[in-house]
Amino acid sequence: MFNRTSLQAAAALASISLLSGCSVFSDSESAAEQRIVVGTTSSPTTLDPAAAWDNSWELFRNVFQTLVSFPTGSTSPQPDAADCQFKQGSSSRVFECQIHDGLTFSNGHKLDAEAVKYSIERIRTINYKGGPNGMLGSLDKIEVLDPRTVVFRLNKPDATFPFILATPAMSIVDPAEYPADKLREDGKLLGSGPYVLDAYAENDKAELTRNPSYKGFAERKNGGVTIRYFKESEAMVAALKKKEIDATYRGLTAAEVVDLQSDKPENQGLQLVESTGADIRYLVFNTKDDSVARLPVRKAIAQLVDRDELVNKVYQGTAEPLYSMVPKGIAGHTTKFFDRFGQPDPAKAKSILRAAGIRKPVKLDFWYTTDRYGSSTAPEFAELKRQLEESGLFEVTLHGKPWKEFQAGYQKGEYPAFGRGWFPDFPDPDNFIAPFVGKENVLGTPYVSPRITDELIPKSRRESDRASVTDEFTEAQEIMVQDVRLLPLWQGKLYIAASEDIAGGERALDPQTVMQMWELQRRTSW
Repeated sequence: MFNRTSLQAAAALASISLLSGCSVFSDSESAAEQRIVVGTTSSPTTLDPAAAWDNSWELFRNVFQTLVSFPTGSTSPQPDAADCQFKQGSSSRVFECQIHDGLTFSNGHKLDAEAVKYSIERIRTINYKGGPNGMLGSLDKIEVLDPRTVVFRLNKPDATFPFILATPAMSIVDPAEYPADKLREDGKLLGSGPYVLDAYAENDKAELTRNPSYKGFAERKNGGVTIRYFKESEAMVAALKKKEIDATYRGLTAAEVVDLQSDKPENQGLQLVESTGADIRYLVFNTKDDSVARLPVRKAIAQLVDRDELVNKVYQGTAEPLYSMVPKGIAGHTTKFFDRFGQPDPAKAKSILRAAGIRKPVKLDFWYTTDRYGSSTAPEFAELKRQLEESGLFEVTLHGKPWKEFQAGYQKGEYPAFGRGWFPDFPDPDNFIAPFVGKENVLGTPYVSPRITDELIPKSRRESDRASVTDEFTEAQEIMVQDVRLLPLWQGKLYIAASEDIAGGERALDPQTVMQMWELQRRTSW
């Protein structure tokens, strides 16, 4: 039969198991040797961490190590390849790491402080457009004190720096395998993490096997993982039902989640693990384009968008309306867009436009990616088009492109308005504000806001107690509402659909919503 499991329910089940003295596995050794096949609609855009600030991290987390990481259940960075801390009296400006003894890459080369320095400095040297160098703005220089000691000196206080080092973008690479000044382009990937990438076919599959030289926190509960990349979620779900794959992650549409919850015969033997997500969807307005350059136009759009209708019609309870770039569950979350615009109101939107002398319907071009966030993206934009055109104030033309083409387009500033998704780098409000502002940001559309970039964010980063930075991020969200350069739409829930004989789904997602493949295992008995 179909089973729906929340993370809380899974934890309770685990507790009962422990208390009763029962074991889930009759032969844990054979279970640990079994391969797991995982399907996703989110394939890597690159195999080089120096170019990745996206879902390529899924693969990196499982093949590379970082200095610190987010093991399951953690809310702050924990040791991975090193033990790290801010030096006392440094005002969050000197971060020192002691590399664990005996670490090697899977080819046998030594992982030491020089390799760490090399890995981070090549990110800055390559400076890939839209890549992770944008996360290293506070880094001044890196010093190697001895083979096991590396020191990061920051140019300003930055209490979020350990969180940044915990992202897969900061994966430690072998200097002998990765060029210092350009991306690796031979289609190979090599690290020191839990798995070795044995084979990779772009947009098809990745074959991971256990790394025999791995020394880290991950307790691998399977013998290896095959990741299959699907263009459409429909084919992925069909493969799950036919037992061609064991589990799915990223890309399920709302309709598919609802369907998987039903008692249809084809759902026999399946389970669905649900967790609260911090992933968000939003619209980006490129003010260099005349169609959205005027603030009243953007305000009118904000006044018209009906988030409740959008999530109910398209996402059927698998998402909820979002009125701030900082989602629920993250410190500092507000509902500033609702506070300012209230319920959707065509009359107010018309008044905003007329006061600005705009009397003819505004023609807009909305762009979205067809293969990055799941098959619901196209219906979502069709619904946005319907809402705006129903008011008689806008005429919207929709354009969809595959992710790589779409990404190249928005990074060149080609789109006046486009949809993006954001999966958090780390669970802190800074990560939902800082990446989107400044002349150089992840969106390719400069958003200059000196109050946010020069005052609020620097002030918040001096505070190591991240629960005490609410005021700064509340004000930043208010400024974003005034500017309407970004329009938050909805916040998602995360689902892992799997066969009933697959355990560990409730532990597989880290706080960055990255899949830790080593947590998945095949049950040999109940």
